[in-house]
Amino acid sequence: MTNPLYFDHNATTPLLPEVVEAMLPFLSTHFGNPSSAHVFGRVAKDAVEQARAQVAALVHAPERSVIFTSGGTEATALALRGVLACATARGLVTSTVEHPATAAVVADLERQGVSVRRVGVDEHGVVRRPALEHALTAPTALVSVIHGHNETGVLQPPAPLATLAHRAHARLHLDASQSAGKVPLDVTADGIDLLTLAAHKLYAPKGVGALVVAPDVELRAQQLGAGHESGRRAGTENVASLVGFGVACAAAQRDLAKLTERLRSQRELLEGLLRQAFPRAVVAGAGTARLPNTTYVCLPGHSATEVLSRAPLLAASTGSACHDGHEAPPAVLLEMGFSPEVARGAVRLTLGRSTTDDDVRRAVALLADAAQGTRTLLGAPR
Repeated sequence: MTNPLYFDHNATTPLLPEVVEAMLPFLSTHFGNPSSAHVFGRVAKDAVEQARAQVAALVHAPERSVIFTSGGTEATALALRGVLACATARGLVTSTVEHPATAAVVADLERQGVSVRRVGVDEHGVVRRPALEHALTAPTALVSVIHGHNETGVLQPPAPLATLAHRAHARLHLDASQSAGKVPLDVTADGIDLLTLAAHKLYAPKGVGALVVAPDVELRAQQLGAGHESGRRAGTENVASLVGFGVACAAAQRDLAKLTERLRSQRELLEGLLRQAFPRAVVAGAGTARLPNTTYVCLPGHSATEVLSRAPLLAASTGSACHDGHEAPPAVLLEMGFSPEVARGAVRLTLGRSTTDDDVRRAVALLADAAQGTRTLLGAPR
C-alpha cells in the first residue's frame, strides 16, 4: 500500500526523536515527584526547571514567567479567567475568529457579567484596527487575540496590539499555540502580557502547555491545591512530558530560521501547483503575513469534505462542520467575506519538518484526482 501523506501539522505533530530520547529516563528511572525533598525529587525538579528555561528562551521571556499547564486550552482559560478575576474593569475585547479554546471561555465570562466586545477582521483575516480602537474606548481589562490562526495561518501583529491595549490600560493575551516554533516570538520586546503555548503543536507530547505571564500581571489561580508553579497552578507536574516540551522548544529555537525558510518555500510550491491544478482556487489570507507552513485553499465548485473523503491517502482537514447532512462553511472565511459556496471548498494543508517537495507534488495530485474523479497529470489538458 502506498504510504499516506501527513499534511495536518496544525492539528498535531509527531514527537521529534530527540524529544522521545530525553523523555524516556523520566518514564522509568527518574520517577520522583518534583515536590519531594529527597534526591529522586530533586532530579525531577531540576528537569522541570530546565524545561521552564527552554520554553522561556524560545519566546524571550523570564524563566519565572512560565506557568506549566495541561495544554493550550487550560493556559488560555487561566489567562482569561485569572486576569478578569483580579481586574476592576469588567471588560474584555477579542476577535470574531478565535479558536474555540478562547471563544468558549469568553462566552462563559459574558454569561457571568463580563462586558465582551468582539472585533471583526478584514478580507485578509487581520483584526480591523479602527474597530479595535473603538472597542477599547470602554473600560477594558484584557484584549485576547489568536496570534497565528489555526485555519488560515494569518498572523496578527503583536506590538501594535500591545500598544493599543496598554494605551487603554488593558493587558494583551495572545494565543500562540500555532505560531510558537514557526515564527519568532519575543514577549518582552513586543509587550505581550500573557502568551499561550501548546506543546503538541511543536513536536512535543500532547497534554502539556504553558502560559507565559509578564512579571507585573496580577493573575488569580484557577486550579487550586498545593503550591505548585509558585502557587499559580496546582497539580503534580507531568515531568516526562515537560522534559519533552523543553527539548522541543530548544530544537525550535535552534532550527527556526532554516525551518521557516524551507516551509515558506514549500508553501509557495504547494500554492503554485494548486493554482495550476485548480485555476479558480483562492488562498485565504494570501495578501498578508501568514504562518510559513499553512495553506487554506478554497476550491470553488467543490465540497472540501467530499474531496478529502475521496483522497484517503491525504491527511488534511477542512474548516467545515457537518450537521444533519448539511455542510456548514468555515466561520472564519465567512468573517473574511467569502461566500458560503466558495468557503465550503476550503481545504487546510499544513506542512511540517518531515514534508518533502515530492510530498507536496503528490498531495496536489491526490487532490486533483479526487476533485476530478479521474487520474490526471498536473499541467495536462483537462
